Amino acid sequence: MPELRQEPITKKWVIIATERSKRPSDFAAKQQERRGGGFCPFCGGNEGKTPPEVMAYREKGTKPNTPGWWVRVVPNLYPALTKTEAQNSEENNFYQTKPGLGAHEVLIESPEHNSTLENHSPEHVNEIFFAWRDRYKALSKAPGIRYVQIFKNEGSIAGASLEHPHSQLIATPLIPPVIDEELKGARDYYQQHGKCIYCEIIERELKAGARLVASNYDFLAFCPFASRFPFETWIIPREHQAGFDLVNDDQLQSMSGLVQEVAQKVSGLLNYPPYNMILHSAPAGHSDSAYYHWHLEILPRLTIVAGFELGAGIMINPTPPESAAKYLREENAKSASENEPEKERLAWRQIH
Repeated sequence: MPELRQEPITKKWVIIATERSKRPSDFAAKQQERRGGGFCPFCGGNEGKTPPEVMAYREKGTKPNTPGWWVRVVPNLYPALTKTEAQNSEENNFYQTKPGLGAHEVLIESPEHNSTLENHSPEHVNEIFFAWRDRYKALSKAPGIRYVQIFKNEGSIAGASLEHPHSQLIATPLIPPVIDEELKGARDYYQQHGKCIYCEIIERELKAGARLVASNYDFLAFCPFASRFPFETWIIPREHQAGFDLVNDDQLQSMSGLVQEVAQKVSGLLNYPPYNMILHSAPAGHSDSAYYHWHLEILPRLTIVAGFELGAGIMINPTPPESAAKYLREENAKSASENEPEKERLAWRQIH
């Protein structure tokens, strides 16, 4: 029978629609074709076609906005928010507005157009997440910024307008509603039980085991109890950490390896589906919170959000998370393509 499950942090409901259940293997035939060809401003050699870089990891002796980089960050050409000072907008008791002050950056993950998170070397994946942390810290300190959202859209269905591998960062002057709901739910649980609810979830998932996907010494990957999407997977640090800025170098390397492992499983078993990868972290200035816990959400886009979901705010998931986790855990992903050995340049970072 179908089952309603409540997500314990925000208290939102999800329908696990077992009557219309799909086996995990039923999703494996929906690969998007890569268009390829044509001009790409993110490819190596086209540095002059993007806004000037704000940060890059590049070969020693190379100049900004020239070849020689392996991870590069530039302002978004069409930003959702900008650093331009704006006059305060009027506010009244009904409609409210605020200036669109913030920042919007693109983190170009490689100069190679056809590279992916799955087929990068482990060393290169680690560099990508080092860049995430560097820009997260920098933007969090900017005046007026209350939250930094990092996300990756893979595939046009997931919102990617360019095929070239990239992530995005948007710094906002307010705390987004999703994070605000998580903060409230986590704070309420802490006040009632004296414990971080995310730490409680980690303990319960380790004990149950049915929704575990993979793990290592520092991180856990699991399909959450009230998964909104088939194969939704969370990656979370075992140690309590509220903010992503607190993750150290060793933990970041450990996280990178687990993220790549999960990405390889999802892509290999489900034929490279579109997905969103979203960082959830404590707002700026709250990294020492005792009740919040940063985590990464990987959301494969295998179903369509339709009228009921939009109207009721209740997601319908045709694949129980226990089945999805079992499939990811027990089956071997297709081998990722072998990359050329990484050059020694990855041991040296130049940030400007």
